[in-house]
Amino acid sequence: MIRYLSGDILESRADALVHGVAPNDHMDHGLALALRERWPAMHKDFRHYFHARHPEVGDLWVWAGADGRRIVNLFTQDPAPREGGHPGRATLSAVGHSLRMLAKAATREGFKSLALPRVATGVGGLDWDEVKPLIERYLGELEVPVYVYAEYRPGVVAKEQ
Repeated sequence: MIRYLSGDILESRADALVHGVAPNDHMDHGLALALRERWPAMHKDFRHYFHARHPEVGDLWVWAGADGRRIVNLFTQDPAPREGGHPGRATLSAVGHSLRMLAKAATREGFKSLALPRVATGVGGLDWDEVKPLIERYLGELEVPVYVYAEYRPGVVAKEQ
């Protein structure tokens, strides 16, 4: 079940927060930056994960904090062409592959609910009208609530239930 909401995803009570990044992302823009600031251990663990595993575009990585919060990092963007550079744009192919993997991870990890933004449409540069059908295709059949924060409103708690 997918619900489109207006509010601040950082105020979500979903079991897992989902966002798009690039492999080796510095997480210094948009939602990634906000997550990095709220959960600095996530970014530190992300750096270790990247250096140990060298994930591919279209993959994902699930982080679990000491407080039980889980953050799913979808690798939707091409990595920076050089160290210290900015990540490349997202691709629909990578978004689709990541969302397909997210659906499998949601079942495997036992997520009770997911919250995600208009993934890959901010820093990733994709058009929402092209991304939305992918979300519906890959996450629409999940048996848990999927909250898509389609409109960002800072500090506003959305009615997820």
